[in-house]
Amino acid sequence: MSAAHADDHTANPAPLGLMGFGMTTMLLNFHNAGLYPLDTMILAMGIFYGGFAQIIAGVMEWRKGNTFAATAFTSYGMFWLSLVGLIVLQHAPIGVAGPVKATAMPAFLGLWGIFTAVLFVGTLRLDRALQVVFGSLTVLFALLAIADATDNEMLTRIAGYEGLFCGASAVYAGLAQVLNEVWGRVVCPLGPVARG
Repeated sequence: MSAAHADDHTANPAPLGLMGFGMTTMLLNFHNAGLYPLDTMILAMGIFYGGFAQIIAGVMEWRKGNTFAATAFTSYGMFWLSLVGLIVLQHAPIGVAGPVKATAMPAFLGLWGIFTAVLFVGTLRLDRALQVVFGSLTVLFALLAIADATDNEMLTRIAGYEGLFCGASAVYAGLAQVLNEVWGRVVCPLGPVARG
């Protein structure tokens, strides 16, 4: 361990990243489940909490030397900014065409699903809570990619409810870390994995 890391007294940025991801994912998936329309509340969360807050958490994790978390939080922060861009730019008066639904969005979601599946493999060395987050997110991306490719509204609604579970699991993982640190003991278990 370097001298810089030995004297690191900075806060754990993971709860911020997990909360930014989890709450934004839940709000978008309330829409996917058909509970309310896509509106500025979701888009604003996508920019500021899902986007910028996760990027900040990713940079903080990078500073701590945590490659997995730096990659995950920064990438998913950029995912949210990209997704909002895909939704908003096609309506902007600058002549930008939206993604062709039959091919572009399924490709976008599918690539994010592959990326997430690889990160899920990384969680097998971390804890059960993160395994649930990344496993359910991999399933969510697959469901959304298939739903967009087939224009299947029922599958989108199913994905919405699965996405609510995914988002809630990230919220749990984030808040559990906060409460465990505040109380100085395990209040909310995360299921650490024994490393062999």
